[in-house]
Amino acid sequence: MKKFILTAMIAFGGLFTASAQTPDVQPDGKVAEIKFEKETHDFGNIPQGVPATYEFVFKNTGKTPLIVTNAAASCGCTTPEWTKEPIKPGKTGTVKATYNAASPGPFTKSVTVVSNAKNSTVILYLKGDVKPADSK
Repeated sequence: MKKFILTAMIAFGGLFTASAQTPDVQPDGKVAEIKFEKETHDFGNIPQGVPATYEFVFKNTGKTPLIVTNAAASCGCTTPEWTKEPIKPGKTGTVKATYNAASPGPFTKSVTVVSNAKNSTVILYLKGDVKPADSK
């Protein structure tokens, strides 16, 4: 009996997880849509030890308010910040990503943006080449 209850709880929880990842469709069929001006930014050469920041700009091209629920970096060396309040149709918001540039060499890092939009997950990329501090 315990196995049945545990299995039922896991299945029930899975249903909530799956439904949480679908866009917020209104009864009239309207939905938010997120469109970034660009999804990849190349810093080029940057000095070691100097954090590099880029602000990705997006627009809600849908018909209902857009809510960015999370922005997660691919590693601890990148810190994202994003517009927390709902973005009305036609308005813009940002996802700011800062790379710490601690290690020399080329890099490509990603920030996964999750929202209530029709295209609910968008991956943004930062790339560049960190030059050692003593290099000119």
